[in-house]
Amino acid sequence: MTVGTEHTPGPDAEDITIEKDGGILKEIKVAGSGSETPWTGDKVFVHYVGTLTNGDKFDSSRDRGDQFSFNIGKSEVIKGWDFGVATMKVGEKALFTIKAEYGYGSAGSPPKIPGDATLVFEIELFDFHGEDISKDSDMGVVKRIKCNGEGYDQPNDGSQVEIEIKGSTNGKIFDERKVNFEVGEGLDIGIPRGIEFALEKMKKNEIAQITLKPEYGFGKNGNVDKGVGPNSTLVYEVKVNTFEKAKESWQLDADAKLEQAKIFKDKGTKHFKESKFEIASTRYQKVIDFLEHEISLKGDSEAERKSILQAGRLNLALCYLKMDKWIEARAVCDKAIEETDAVAKAWFRRGEAHLALNDCESAKLDFEQSLDLEPDNKAAKNKVVICQQRIKAQKEKEKKTFANMFDKFAEIDKKKEALEKQRRPDAMNNIDQWNSGGDSGIASDPNSIKVGGDVNMSLDINEAIKEDAELQEEA
Repeated sequence: MTVGTEHTPGPDAEDITIEKDGGILKEIKVAGSGSETPWTGDKVFVHYVGTLTNGDKFDSSRDRGDQFSFNIGKSEVIKGWDFGVATMKVGEKALFTIKAEYGYGSAGSPPKIPGDATLVFEIELFDFHGEDISKDSDMGVVKRIKCNGEGYDQPNDGSQVEIEIKGSTNGKIFDERKVNFEVGEGLDIGIPRGIEFALEKMKKNEIAQITLKPEYGFGKNGNVDKGVGPNSTLVYEVKVNTFEKAKESWQLDADAKLEQAKIFKDKGTKHFKESKFEIASTRYQKVIDFLEHEISLKGDSEAERKSILQAGRLNLALCYLKMDKWIEARAVCDKAIEETDAVAKAWFRRGEAHLALNDCESAKLDFEQSLDLEPDNKAAKNKVVICQQRIKAQKEKEKKTFANMFDKFAEIDKKKEALEKQRRPDAMNNIDQWNSGGDSGIASDPNSIKVGGDVNMSLDINEAIKEDAELQEEA
């Protein structure tokens, strides 16, 4: 738009407001691809240039060189944008004429946008995707709102919920039903953990599309009963019919927290005995959440709190060991030992985590500490022997590797001497033409030895170790 020329929407401008009041007019300059448009809650990525109707530019993402992103329908931008961008397809470029009531209103946005100003935006949509609600922000659980819910409340861990689900993979529906369950125990009836995470972001009567990466769905094993193959991405349509929130720990007094923690512990034990280790781990984690920071109990109640908290930690560590989550198991045991170092199980389970992580020295120390506390513990004695055997084997392997390495160096030295003899010039000829050919540089790797002279060689200890290891593997 030329500065000083008053903007007038073209004849093809379309009123996209619900009321058809002319508040947002859209003109497509470049058509987009596909048929999908952003849903409420989707994150969109755009470039834009904003001007007043007289052509004065007040903002431009293109001038800054960075795309602008926001979530549709979350009031992060003016209403005209929420409505307008929601009508666009990827690759589309459109011109929006937005009246003040869908822009900055009578107040404007000083100093560049006066009150009651009509705004003109050229917007290009590059991409959009659902809201990433995974706890690690890894796009493992992506939510798209199909129908907005009611109110502000959302289920929490421990809530009793009734939901309707339709799950599919590769376009094939594998699960369609109405279910009632407690959030946190959905796996017990075939509801993936990723769906439970999503439920904590949904409202009553909301309908959403939830896409789960395999690690938040049925993982590397899939689900044979449902016909879901290994490492499958799952797409669910979920509707929240009703829910009753569980009380959070901060809503309970100390005695009530203790009683609730006992319930969680019993639930965890039930699931553990059924080999449902992932569900059990969530219940034991709740024990920790409710009791870890409680400081107001006294006497017998405080002693009971400490006992149940320690049991929750040790049981959680055991769940993690069963699930091959070695680092998480070690961290929980660290906490248990920090609380009290007189519990043999804490040392033993941390030792198992160290051993699985191939830290045999640390594992041996932990198993020995467990034996000091329980001298008749046969399992700990066996683990100490296993650690000693692995440490011995590791040292023998290292000894053999270095012995072979130095044999290689001796052989290289012999070859070097032979080459030097072959190349050695007549002592009476070219006396002034001798050149060391050496490299005056200093090796930054202490295992790298630069050899100069008539023969320029690089003896890399690291490479020799690697080569010897490969030969041992082949043997």
